[in-house]
Order: sequence, then C-alpha cells, then structure tokens
Amino acid sequence: MKMSFRWYGDSDPVTLEYISQIPAMRSVVSAVYSVPPGEVWPTEAIEDIKKKCSDHGLVFDIVESVPVHEDIKLGKPSRDKYIEVYCENIRRLGKAGVKVICYNFMPVFDWLRSSLDYKNADGSTSLIYRDAEVLAMDPRKGDLSLPGWDASYTKAGLDALLDEYKSIDEEALWKNTEYFLKAIIPVCEEYDVKMAIHPDDPPWGIFGLPRIITNEKNLERFLKLVDSPYNGLTLCTGSLGVNPDNDIPHLIRRFGGEGKIHFLHARNIKHVGGRDFNETAHKTECGSLDMYEIMKAAYDVNFDGYVRPDHGRMIWGEQGRPGYGLYDRALGAAYLNGLWESIVRENGGK
Repeated sequence: MKMSFRWYGDSDPVTLEYISQIPAMRSVVSAVYSVPPGEVWPTEAIEDIKKKCSDHGLVFDIVESVPVHEDIKLGKPSRDKYIEVYCENIRRLGKAGVKVICYNFMPVFDWLRSSLDYKNADGSTSLIYRDAEVLAMDPRKGDLSLPGWDASYTKAGLDALLDEYKSIDEEALWKNTEYFLKAIIPVCEEYDVKMAIHPDDPPWGIFGLPRIITNEKNLERFLKLVDSPYNGLTLCTGSLGVNPDNDIPHLIRRFGGEGKIHFLHARNIKHVGGRDFNETAHKTECGSLDMYEIMKAAYDVNFDGYVRPDHGRMIWGEQGRPGYGLYDRALGAAYLNGLWESIVRENGGK
C-alpha cells in the first residue's frame, strides 16, 4: 500500500514540506492545474512538480486529475481532437514516471455539497450534503459559487452547456465513455499508465444530468467496456458510501480481487437521514463506514496500489481549501497507517 496526499501546487497552503513530515508518506497526488481541460500539459510543468516532490523526499507518480473535456462526454464531432490531446498528456505523464491517473466522467459538475463549512458540535467545520437544499438549487441562476461548481463557467456558457446535455441520457453517456476508453487505453498500455475512474459524487443524478459511476452493477459494466488491466477504478469510500446500498468492503474484495482498483480514497461519512450526509473524521466511530473492515478488505486482496486520506474537517482553527486542510487529513493518514499495521501484524506480517 502506497500512502499518498493531495497537493494543489504552489498556491496550496499545505506545503510539500508539511506533507513530507507525515509519517510513512510516500507519494504526492497532484496535477498541472494552470492548464484548462482540452490542452496539452507542458513537459516542463510536469517535471517541475516531479522535482519539487523529489526535493522533499516524495514521489510524484499519481495524478488527480487530467480533466475530460465536455465535448468528449457529449460525444461531439470535436471530441477526437480533445481525445488526442488527452492521449498526449498520458504519453507525457508516462514518460515522467506517473503510474496512475485518477479522473471522472461527471457531466458539468464534479463533487457537490450543500455547505462547505458546516459547524460541528466540537467547533470543527466539515462538508455536508442536504438533498432538499440541492434540489432547490437552480444551476441557471445565481453567481455560480455553489459548492463543487467550476467557477470558470460564465452564465451564458453554463446555460449553453446544460442545453447540450438535454439530449444526453445515461445510455448516451455510456456510449461516449466507451468511445473515450477505446481510444485512450491502448496508449495507457503502451506507456504503462493505469486509468482509475472516480465514482460520481454523490452517486445519483443531479439537475437532470446523467451519472453512471454509481454502484456495483455500473462499476462492473464500466470495467467490461474495455477489459484491460489499465482500465480500473478509484474506489472512493465516501463517494460510494453515501448510498447505504453500496457495501464498500464487498466492492473492494470483488474489484480489488480482480486487480481493478488502482487508487483508494479512504474517508468516512455519516448518514443523517435520507440522502443527507456529513463528512466526518476518518475513525470508524465518527461516521457510518467501518474503516477497519475497509482496510481489512484491501489487505485481503493484497492491495498494493495508492491510498490517500480523503476530505477532512477543518480543525484547530485552520483556514484553507475546504476538505483539504493539513491537520485532519494528516490524522487520517496516521489512522489508516495504524489500521494497516495492525491488520498486517494480526495476519503474521511485519
């Protein structure tokens, strides 16, 4: 198991120096954030991240993410141009030593929450989701500042994009996903870079937009689109776990046993009624997911891929990117490492 930590580049208040001080930290999860979707990442920018990580005793060998251009998801005639750009980014990352790319195929929006700074009883703040509040939101109104939105969209641009998606249902999105995979996976095989799709977050449709990476049946279907060791999953315990029907240890044992989990996002959430949930500290008792059993499942399938503590609370007065502060994620990494060591020793290892 390779412990890793997300870093948002030089502007991130969580510095590489701080990350390097977390016990047993190995890899940095990052990207060239200055380049918009659909453009080639400069080799110099990739090498710059790699060198900065190496200077702090860390390895840059996993990317999150190389965004998929909306024209690819929509299946527009222009998609081939953007897919070739994507393939070129895979080639450049492979040459730089990157082994895994985490990405998603969510239309328009990535992860979505109703609040980024919900105040908990202990004074910490965390990300939460309230279904009624989200259902009351209109993506065509407001100042585009809702949690999880891409603020680069203008109102006119967002309206036009949403109009284009009116003709895209789940089956159309499946077809466009397959087209994309069939184009990129041969390049991944040539350059030894594994693709790890991230589940939809939350794993249900929002604002009438289709979402397909949501449950066991759909994960199975996705993996069968292109049957290759290089077509795999980012198993995000929090994203899938907000739906109680998703048995996370079972999913890890099944798909991890098939060698299809390349990246594990390990975090806890607490169900608070219906589709509502709060993000919590990583420890099992803090939420609704059995983190011990999750890590045990990873051990049982000899998981040797990347893991990172995912969204954390903001604690001890820390200010920064919601969900991506230093302190709670560092505590999460220490907790996950402790679970892993205990499980290894329980099974006769060292």
